Amino acid sequence: MSKSIFYHAGCPVCVSAEHDILNLVKDVEVVNIGEDRFRIAEAQKAGIQSVPALVTPNGNVLHINFGASMADVIG
Repeated sequence: MSKSIFYHAGCPVCVSAEHDILNLVKDVEVVNIGEDRFRIAEAQKAGIQSVPALVTPNGNVLHINFGASMADVIG
């Protein structure tokens, strides 16, 4: 992976974190798994347990300010 990926579910906590991440990280893809539900499996495979979360180019997962567990997102 060559850039960071920020996953969130569209909740207010996630959207606030998105704004901060976009100001801090230069090359980041934003994925709203609340809207792009087909990317939930990708997020889980990356090791995301809750959103918002940032996956670094090295594959490290940084969970940011608990917004929702993946179980909650999946429903």
